[in-house]
Amino acid sequence: MPIITSQKGEKEGIMQAANLMLLSARTAPKSGGVDDILAATVLGEEKDRLAMEMEKIAEERGIEFFRRDAKNVRDSDAVVLIGVVGTRSFGFNCSACGYKNCAEFDKAEEKLGQDFVGPNCVFKVLDLGIALSSAVKTASMLNVDNRIMYRVGTAAQRLKQLPKASVIMGIPISARGKSIYFDRKWPP
Repeated sequence: MPIITSQKGEKEGIMQAANLMLLSARTAPKSGGVDDILAATVLGEEKDRLAMEMEKIAEERGIEFFRRDAKNVRDSDAVVLIGVVGTRSFGFNCSACGYKNCAEFDKAEEKLGQDFVGPNCVFKVLDLGIALSSAVKTASMLNVDNRIMYRVGTAAQRLKQLPKASVIMGIPISARGKSIYFDRKWPP
């Protein structure tokens, strides 16, 4: 019987965890049962592109947190992206989006802001939060280090890694002897 090294087993485990995180995001409860969640796992060169875009944003905006988080992306085994098509209304007429009703929201021009496309329906954004929570819960149950990162989503949006999403968040994941996500300098 062959020996599977820890390194090989951990690498396979990370991929299994990423797949289960995608599954958790997909099966998370959605408002009215309407699924506008998008998700993907980013590896290798695409993961490096994501880190480079974050460093580019750090330069453009003078925000060192993008550079700090880019290092986390580089040091991670994979990044799970979860986004939502939040520009679709739920049809509840709650006005949390700032419009009088969903019909007015639906007529609003979709615009790319600094980081994401808006306006967004609050119910769709809540669905995104639930999907993110389900995914990181799964990672945690599998003892996979992870952290939800807004800045990763900003770079993924610019790179169109989930092209239909109006809002994206990233979840870098890794398996190390110690989590790389919670010993970060504040401020960087």
